[in-house]
Amino acid sequence: MHKLLARQLRRHLGIERAEDVPAEWRELLRVVSTTYQQGDEDRRMVERSLALTSVELNERNLELARSNADLRQFAYVVSHDLQEPLRSLSGYAELLARRYRGQLDGRADELIEGAVDGARRMQGFIRDLLACLRIGFDRVQLVPTSMNTIRSIAVQNLAAAIEESGASVEGGDLPEVIGDPNQLVQLLQNLISNAIKFRRSDPPRVSISADRDGSRWRFAVRDNGIGIPAAARERVFQIFQRLHPVETYPGTGIGLAIASRIVERHRGRIWLESEVGRGTTFFFSLPAEAAS
Repeated sequence: MHKLLARQLRRHLGIERAEDVPAEWRELLRVVSTTYQQGDEDRRMVERSLALTSVELNERNLELARSNADLRQFAYVVSHDLQEPLRSLSGYAELLARRYRGQLDGRADELIEGAVDGARRMQGFIRDLLACLRIGFDRVQLVPTSMNTIRSIAVQNLAAAIEESGASVEGGDLPEVIGDPNQLVQLLQNLISNAIKFRRSDPPRVSISADRDGSRWRFAVRDNGIGIPAAARERVFQIFQRLHPVETYPGTGIGLAIASRIVERHRGRIWLESEVGRGTTFFFSLPAEAAS
């Protein structure tokens, strides 16, 4: 490289012999050549690093694909291979309860009821676990979606629980967002159901509102329930996390984990504010416009 630059410089200056090139020009050529060679080495080093990074990225993508395939296989096993014997067990337990309740001693009735209750709880657990897994690998259909419609469907799905508890679900006009309609129904339904379940002696009151925050809508689902202690406000979004005994508040402890995953799949954020004994407000953000 140094000789090539020297020849080009002599040609440009009209100098035939290399020894006739001024000393200051020869020093400049040496510095330029050294810098170029160092830059060329740095470039090759960067190229090698990028090649390694590309290989690592491909390996991680393959690992992620294998992990997703394992999850799908696990979901298949749970939904088919485990559900069928569980349905049989539940059916036999309920048959025992119908035929022999009151004909044996009190202890036998308790054991039969325990078997029926355990089978039902396991069915609910598997159902919710599958729902949580599907959120992770089902394709999200992002389309313009009316949150007024989403709220109406969620309230209709919870009509029995709302009537039984005397709950009210209120709120003004809600905006249109970019999201998956089925998942957004499940999101609101889980948050409303959570408010109904963890209620005080007063009838549950749920209010749903939204405010614009730049390119996103920030939603708030407020209730007048028992509240959540400050130390547990992050833990409630984790799967299988329960704050209360199942005898007091039945359920699987997966509902808020599903809500969190849905919001994450929509590239949003979910958090809460709460005061024990006075109620909780769940906030979540959703895109107002399609990503460019």
